[in-house]
Amino acid sequence: MTIHELMQLTAPMPKKLTIQEIKERTKDTAPYFFSPDTLRFFGQTLRSFSVSHIPEGRHKGKYLISAPFYDFRGVYMGRTERVFDPVKNTLNPAK
Repeated sequence: MTIHELMQLTAPMPKKLTIQEIKERTKDTAPYFFSPDTLRFFGQTLRSFSVSHIPEGRHKGKYLISAPFYDFRGVYMGRTERVFDPVKNTLNPAK
C-alpha cells in the first residue's frame, strides 16, 4: 500500500451538507434560487433536491445539487443542476 492510498483511508470524510444548509449559506449570493416562487414555478420543493459531494475532478471538494423540474401541467422537463462551492458559498452551473 502506497502512502497516498494510506492517506486516502485516513483522511476525514467531508461533512455531508443538507439542502437546508446550502439554502442558508447562499442567501446572499443566490437569493432567489430557493425562493418559494422559484420553487413553485419549477414544480419543486426543497425535498426535491439531492446533495452529493464531488470527491475528484474539476469540482473537487464541492457539492452537486440536483432536482427534477416540471411544467405547469406536471410534465417532467429535465433537471436543475448546480455546483455549490462551500468556500465562496456560491451556486455555479454544473457544466
